[in-house]
Amino acid sequence: MFEEAQLYAPVTRSETGEATVHLDHDHPGASDPEYRARRNALATLAMEWQPGDPIPVAPYTDAEHEVWRVVCRELHRLHERHASALYLDGKQRLRLPEDHIPQLSEVNQRLRPLTGFGYVPAAGLVPLLQFYGSLADGVFHSTQYVRHHSVPLYTPEPDVLHEVVGHGNCLAHDRFARVYRSAGEAARRVETEEALEFISKVFWFSLEFGVLREKGEVRSYGAGLLSSYGEIQQVADADLRPLDVARMGVQTYDITHYQPILFCAEGFGEVENVVGGFFDEVDDDLVQRLAHAASTPA
Repeated sequence: MFEEAQLYAPVTRSETGEATVHLDHDHPGASDPEYRARRNALATLAMEWQPGDPIPVAPYTDAEHEVWRVVCRELHRLHERHASALYLDGKQRLRLPEDHIPQLSEVNQRLRPLTGFGYVPAAGLVPLLQFYGSLADGVFHSTQYVRHHSVPLYTPEPDVLHEVVGHGNCLAHDRFARVYRSAGEAARRVETEEALEFISKVFWFSLEFGVLREKGEVRSYGAGLLSSYGEIQQVADADLRPLDVARMGVQTYDITHYQPILFCAEGFGEVENVVGGFFDEVDDDLVQRLAHAASTPA
């Protein structure tokens, strides 16, 4: 795990335009020069990409395609047991290939006709306003690298499996897509960093790590859970709390560990009403009121 709890490895760029991805010393690919070279090359391609340009082609290896196959096979089994019905519906609509890592352009060909969403490449961390704001336009910033082949069922950072298997299958369903777009509109509406951070935490505890009840069982609908072989199986051990955007917006979290606190909805309709409703109405004043309410003892 990253010692400084960095969600994405830092990326720097030289004067000649070449990118360097700074993997932590205990990252599974840190001592693999070929993997590091591919990560640097992909980061360079993403940084050079401009809106309107074709999506750059990622040069995946046979070992990386095998990682995709292994993870998709294992997640498929877990999705049938732990994923929400709406996610499974989106997955059926999108029909991602499971025998190779699809290029983002291939994903876009499948996704855009369904909900209008499409992917664009990202080298790593994208500024909050840019990332969330772009959702309003149906644009999702995605990394293209894949986790190291030595540990296919683990990644210390979001990779293309998280972006495409986790988020892509959600974005393929109209009801999910509407909530994502509302999150983007919310990010553009607020003016303060505090409000934007509040929105990002509500997004984190819903569209990344959200769970809900279906037919008496707790199921996952958040992309962070649905793309994690380990964490999706640990939901039963979490402290499940009612859906409450005030609490979600101030709740701290540690990305280097499984989330000990999750907010559970009574069906996706409540996600749309509570989380989607918050995104539809939020402004800086509302964030201030909610943050104050969450910090006031009952």
